[in-house]
Amino acid sequence: MKQRILAVVVMLSLVASQPAFAWFNGGHEIVAYIAYQRLNPATRARVDGLLKLNPMYARWTVDVENSRKPLFAFMMAATWPDCIKQASCEPGYTSDGGNTPPGQPTDDQNIGYADKLMHQYWHFVDTPYSAGASGQPPKTPNALTEIAKLSAAIATDESDDIKSYDVVWLEHLVGDIHQPLHATSRFTIDHPQGDAGGNLVFFCNLPCTDELHAYWDGLFGDTPTQEQISENATALLRHPKPAGTESLDVQAWVTGSFDFAKSAVYIAPISQDNDPSVKLSPRPNAPYRSQANRVANEQVILAGYRLANLLNTKLK
Repeated sequence: MKQRILAVVVMLSLVASQPAFAWFNGGHEIVAYIAYQRLNPATRARVDGLLKLNPMYARWTVDVENSRKPLFAFMMAATWPDCIKQASCEPGYTSDGGNTPPGQPTDDQNIGYADKLMHQYWHFVDTPYSAGASGQPPKTPNALTEIAKLSAAIATDESDDIKSYDVVWLEHLVGDIHQPLHATSRFTIDHPQGDAGGNLVFFCNLPCTDELHAYWDGLFGDTPTQEQISENATALLRHPKPAGTESLDVQAWVTGSFDFAKSAVYIAPISQDNDPSVKLSPRPNAPYRSQANRVANEQVILAGYRLANLLNTKLK
């Protein structure tokens, strides 16, 4: 029993210390690429100027042709909120409570790049999926509350420094919330406190960390080339414009992702997670991956269109 308790403690500590990524860089850059093509000229010019205020702009655009710098910066900006979790990328940021809001006034502050908190808890909203155990309401602030807050902020006369920060976060969070496992936590007998958006659904024994959340994050690759991003995003833009692209109802976005979590993520061969004798989940098979790819494509297209519509509508 002591060994099992220790194993659970170690597992939970690993998850608590892991950054909550979504789509990895590939997915976020595809969302941004799609959105940039849908920005109207005035919004695009405004965004181009705001992104120059990001402290990493020079690094993003070094050796990039002048004509490609605006698009490239917009794509890189979509990855910045994940980047600041890594000292090798952007030092000086503090993890204030990890994936759990510490309950401080700074949790949802909006002060621009002077804010050196990682705000890891902004990246998701744990809508409870009760599949064997009673769920718990999501903690706040979260992706839902922050998208709403930052969307309102960019429509005001706030300073450009803060507005730049808000646009970068919105780029990222709109992508995040369209990853189904960033919109839910499944509550089961094996994980009565929730599975942290699939982070606790392991496919192999520790110290291996191959798990369900990372599987979905990686569907578009971690560090694809810009040629691959352009090719994939261009192909997705050829798809018919999906329904719901004009919606600015963030709760509806969350609900859509949550529904996909139930219908396309937590399905066979993924473990139902209600048998304590079953420690690991079977890995996704070919039919599962085929459906996962279809859902992921639909979601990044929606995210791109919705991000563009949000900025076209709100950005002042």
